[in-house]
This record gives sequence, structure tokens and C-alpha cells, in this order.
Amino acid sequence: MNDSFAANVAGLAVGCIFMVPLAIKFGRRPVYIASTAIQLAAGIWSARTYTVGDLVGSNVLSGIGGAISESIIQMTIADLFFVHQRARMNAAYLVMVYTGTFLAPVAAGYCAKAQGWRWIWWWTVIFIAISLVVTIVAYEETKYTPRTESTRARSNEFYEDRDLATKVDETDKAHPEPITTHTRDMSFIATYPKRSWIQRYALSTSTLGGSRPFLHLVWDTISLVRFPAVAYTALMWGATLMWFSVVLTTMSTYFTLPPYNFSPIGIGLMNLPPFLGTLLGLLVSSSNDWIILRLSKRNHGIFEPEMRLWLALCGALITPAGVLLFGLSMTNGMAWIVPCVGNAMFGFGSALNGGASLTYLQDCYAEVIGDVLVSVTFVRNGLAAVIVFALTPWINSMGLYNIGEFKRRVNIGSISYGVESTLLDQQLAEPTKRDQVPR
Repeated sequence: MNDSFAANVAGLAVGCIFMVPLAIKFGRRPVYIASTAIQLAAGIWSARTYTVGDLVGSNVLSGIGGAISESIIQMTIADLFFVHQRARMNAAYLVMVYTGTFLAPVAAGYCAKAQGWRWIWWWTVIFIAISLVVTIVAYEETKYTPRTESTRARSNEFYEDRDLATKVDETDKAHPEPITTHTRDMSFIATYPKRSWIQRYALSTSTLGGSRPFLHLVWDTISLVRFPAVAYTALMWGATLMWFSVVLTTMSTYFTLPPYNFSPIGIGLMNLPPFLGTLLGLLVSSSNDWIILRLSKRNHGIFEPEMRLWLALCGALITPAGVLLFGLSMTNGMAWIVPCVGNAMFGFGSALNGGASLTYLQDCYAEVIGDVLVSVTFVRNGLAAVIVFALTPWINSMGLYNIGEFKRRVNIGSISYGVESTLLDQQLAEPTKRDQVPR
């Protein structure tokens, strides 16, 4: 199961490398439709899984289809909104992301109990099919394509008329009518004809990046990771997703053991604390627009993207504290409310980090936000894939505490460090009564 989840994350890392250049070359709308259609096919495959190959293959396909969601939304936000609105828009986007991340397992627990686990995927298929229809009929292209030729032609026409008016004015001072009649031509700056319905809902839209070869677009997006703002955002998101994967996989495994003995419904409900912490964090993160306005006024009206990072300082402290509280309390068999508090702290800090870093990146590279987010997504999901693939052998070889989640006895030579094995460690080491029952 861990390997299949890692395969999904690997698909997320690789898929964006090819899909974002397609969004730059052909527009946002066709990529939205293609991504949703791939997700629909992956959902059907997951519902009809019978072998390990089906499990891994459906997860890879799902990851490739969903890869664009981590970059194209920011491209659309940069298309439609001003600088002082982007923090709120990113917060709204992350609210929906975390709603699906944390509330879907809650519903899945009840669904698995009442209808069987396959119906989790059939319900997913139904919702994605509805989303696909809505995307086809209601989403129009948001990519801005400058009309350079027509604008230049009208601009030249205006300047010719202005020069003519000046000449007429110089030759005949008594007749100023040519000047007044030609000043109305300045309205050309704001008189663009509205795009037709076919243009707004076309399956392909030519853009400024359309003339560049596809492989050049792919290379350009990967090479942008060398920029400091891109590297910072990639490492921030990568660390967050990496520890989220660790928390998610360990929670679904070890909360089924004593002293907790949680059912699938209980495991699903464990996602509520991080969801509530995330909502609070995103509410605080949306205030970043107000913060940059205040800081810009103090800076004599000059805005700098680094003004977004003050909230990230809080997230950098709260996130690791939440991870430690979750892992150590679960190891020592504390009351379930204690790891829930740690999970909520982790969600709160992750929301602050994610909102601040994404908006900071948009402010730095708004014109190439899709390109830079490919590098961010690749690094982020690459780190998560590696950690999930290595998680099980890492636990088996070093113990749970030494991966940053749980505390176990560590012996170095003749000196002993740590505490005695906890109740959970003993349950992992000793066979249960179920294992002793003859077949």
C-alpha cells in the first residue's frame, strides 16, 4: 500500500513536467479537460482493481492526471487577479485542496463500512464525471493573448492623426477644429472587441509560448529550479508534503493497533483535526494581503515580494512542533486527543507555509508562474515519493523514533539512550492472539 501511494506521488512529480508546457503552448482549457478525463479513467480503474498491478497502475495514472492541479491553478490566479488579491485567492484554492485531503478520508471510512471499499472509488468517479461536464460547458480560456498587431496598427493610426492635427493647427490658428475632432482617437487604448463564444471555449488557444518547441518548454521549466525563490518554495512544499505523507501512512497503520484499536471510521475521523487547523491557518494566511499593504506604505509605497514571508516564520516553528507532538504522543500511548492536537498544529503550520510560499513565488515570477511551479511540483513530489518508498524499510531497520515520529530504545556500544519500549512498540514486537490461532 505504501508503494502504491509512492507511485501516485511519483506520477504527480513527472506528470507536471509535460502538462504545464502544454498549458503554455495550447492554453489552460484543454489541459483542464484532459486532466479531469484522465482522473475519471483512473477512478474507474481503481474501482475495478483486482491485482497489485492494477493498484500501482491506477495510482500512477491518477498521479499523472492530477499533476497539473498543483500548478495550473496558480497560473489561472495569476491570469485573473492583482497582486493584492492573490493571497486570498491562494487561500481559497488551498481550502478546497485541504477539504478534499482531510474530509474525503472521513467520508471514505463511513463508505467502506456501509458499502465496501470499491464504492469509495465509484463515488469518486461520479463526482469527477460531474466536474468534467462542468469544466467542458462552463470554463473558458483565461490565458491572456496580447493583440500586438492590431494594437500597433491602431497606435500608428492614432499618432498619424495627431501629427496631422498638429500640422493643421500650425498652419491655421483660427480653425482649431481638427485638434478637437482627433483627440477622441485616444479611446483606442480601451476599445478591444469582446472575444466570441467559439474563441473563449476553443479546445486550443494560440499563445506567446506557442511558437517555442515543446522540448524547449520542458527544459526551461525544469531549469528554473536554480532560482532562489523557486528553490525555497520547492523545499518548503517538499518538506511539508514529505512529513504529511509520513503522518498519513503511519496514522492509518498504527492507530489500528492497541491501545487505540481504531476502525476505518475512526481512522477517517482522525483527519478532522488537521482539517480544522488548516482552515484556521488559511484564515490567518489570507491576511497576507493586508500585511503587504501596510508594509508597502512603510516602505514609501514600494512592494517587495519578500514581505510575504513574515507569516512563514510562524509556520516554520509550528509545523515541526506539531509533527513531534503527534509522533511522540502516539508512541507513548497517550490519549487520542494529544496526537489530534499535534495533527491540528501540523495542519495550521502547513497552511501558513503553503500560502506564504505560493503567493511569494507568484509575486516574484507572475509571468512564468506555470514554468516555475513545474520545478516546485517536481521537487515536492519527488521528495515525498522517496520518503514513502523508503518508509517501511526505514522503520524496520532504525525503529520508529529515529525517523522523527516515535521513540524507541537506542543502544550505542555499552551506553543506552532513550526510554523503555512503549506499549505500542511491544504490540509491534509481540505476536497477537489472532496470530496464534491455528488456521
